Amino acid sequence: MHRTQPGPTVSYGAIGATQAADLMQYPPPGYRPTERRSRIGHGDARFEYAWAQALSWGIQKNSGFRVKRLDEAHDTEVERYTPIAFDELGEPIAPDERDAQAMFGADGTPFVQAGDSAVLTIPVIGPVCVKAPVRVVYIVDEPKRKGFAYGTMKGHPEDGEIAFVLDQKDDGSVWLTVRGFSRPATWYWRMVYPAMRIAEDYYSRRYLRSLSGPIERD
Repeated sequence: MHRTQPGPTVSYGAIGATQAADLMQYPPPGYRPTERRSRIGHGDARFEYAWAQALSWGIQKNSGFRVKRLDEAHDTEVERYTPIAFDELGEPIAPDERDAQAMFGADGTPFVQAGDSAVLTIPVIGPVCVKAPVRVVYIVDEPKRKGFAYGTMKGHPEDGEIAFVLDQKDDGSVWLTVRGFSRPATWYWRMVYPAMRIAEDYYSRRYLRSLSGPIERD
């Protein structure tokens, strides 16, 4: 099951394009696609731990980001969006019951839902950080495949989307796939694009290591 937010407030047009099977061959025009995949462990306990971490911003937090959800960010440019659910034919339906239920990660962080917004604070050099507003554009919720994607909002240094999807194979192995597409958001960020590429590759490697540590238990 995929729950998608179709709202217009992200800073790019191809909402949900990280789900396309041919993204790497045919990305949205003007965007650079990326995809990385890594085995992060084995067994049901690893899968349950990993997806619960992922859906409570654990990948970003374990990679060194600070995450402020909308109700903490107080950012006037980040507006609350109430998502609409769609069936397989694209017709609007009533929201999934789970969207109204409180579900939380191990540290008490609510699981992400389509339409959630947050501001990520990304370390650069020393005390220098970059603020990056994002919005969750879809949730992946299948028995052996879970994750989410967020899109950039105004104020983010890039335009684009990135998805974090965990899956468990029949042999029990657990994998994390990080795929996305992006381009610099403004002329200023285009001027420092080589440095942005280095930073993006660095954090992509951190994403893939973020869920492979010891499983934390209550």
